[in-house]
Amino acid sequence: MSSPKISIDSLCVKELKEKRTTSPHQLPIYATSSFEFENMEQGIDIFTGKTSGHVYSRYGNPTIDTVSQKLADLEAFGTGLNAYGYLTSSGMSAISTVILSLVKSGETILTQGDLYGGTTELLLKVMAHSGIKTIFTDLTALDQVEYLLQTNRNIRLLYLETPANPTMKCIDLSQMARLAKKYGVITCVDNTFCTPIIQQPLALGVDFVIHSTTKYLNGHGNSISGVIIGHDEKYKKQVWTTLKLLGSTCNAWDAWLINNGLKTLALRMKKHSENAMAVATYLSKHPKVINVNYNGLPDHPYHEVASRQMKQFGGMLSFEVDGSLTQVLKMINKMKFCSMAPTLGDVDTLVLHPATSSHLNVDKAQREANGITDGLIRLSVGIEDVDDIIHDLENALK
Repeated sequence: MSSPKISIDSLCVKELKEKRTTSPHQLPIYATSSFEFENMEQGIDIFTGKTSGHVYSRYGNPTIDTVSQKLADLEAFGTGLNAYGYLTSSGMSAISTVILSLVKSGETILTQGDLYGGTTELLLKVMAHSGIKTIFTDLTALDQVEYLLQTNRNIRLLYLETPANPTMKCIDLSQMARLAKKYGVITCVDNTFCTPIIQQPLALGVDFVIHSTTKYLNGHGNSISGVIIGHDEKYKKQVWTTLKLLGSTCNAWDAWLINNGLKTLALRMKKHSENAMAVATYLSKHPKVINVNYNGLPDHPYHEVASRQMKQFGGMLSFEVDGSLTQVLKMINKMKFCSMAPTLGDVDTLVLHPATSSHLNVDKAQREANGITDGLIRLSVGIEDVDDIIHDLENALK
């Protein structure tokens, strides 16, 4: 049957059938808000869950879903687990979505005091208003962690970063997963610093992994997004429903940019780690540097834990210089090769002063109790020629 004749005005508006004859070599960007049904029955079947299919990009999109699954496959690589992933609009939306999916009002989150400042603020300023309590403790003190899990049965989620941002403290993931399972508590790890190339929390018994994909997974500083990765089917629908209704989903463009970045992830993480080790070694010998937080240094207090659960030591480090706040800021301002930018994980080296930026709104007493002093500087070591990075630090420290 021939198609009905339409006017030229209508021809301008209407989509033609896709003229694709062979498969694209690169993942296409599906820049569409919705998807057409062949008939109403198909739409009903998808909406009721009888069959799977795309209906609306907030619920799922071929570009987003493809990249989500690739990230899940990377986290679960070699484990035999069937992991699933959901891309979100940012790393913070990944954290808030997973918490709101799993924790109810009246329940408690157990976590560490040296989290990324935004996460601490989220817990104290947003989740607290929803009736979700937070206990901060030293997660390296296993007896204390077990005591809290044993005596407070309202604890629903054990949330952690390892290495921590920006102190680089390492937490034993296997031990945390063991204790959490013993007391029926869900575990979630922010694996942004390491990526699955360096560390795979799922392989160590953890339930959920989140990332700010803005950082190393993309690696080029040109998108904002996050991801939630899990493997237990009983939580899958819960997480997806919360994500869908909060509307904190990713978009196809940012998903596509992540996919481009992932192609060089393994190469980049190797170079980031090599450069960071060289920079940390240089800083550890400098007379104006009081302390270097890098788990690759053999005398670092968390070197042994990091060696067990990380394949490399990553590109992140922090160091404390001997001087007042004014002197420290002056020293940072003297850096010309490294960029002053409030992010991490890009291919170029980035410097940040946590006390006046990422952790500005964290209580000063909590900050300093966890080693985030006015003298602490965070460095996201890039993949440039390491001699150029060291030369810039040398000039700044004079």
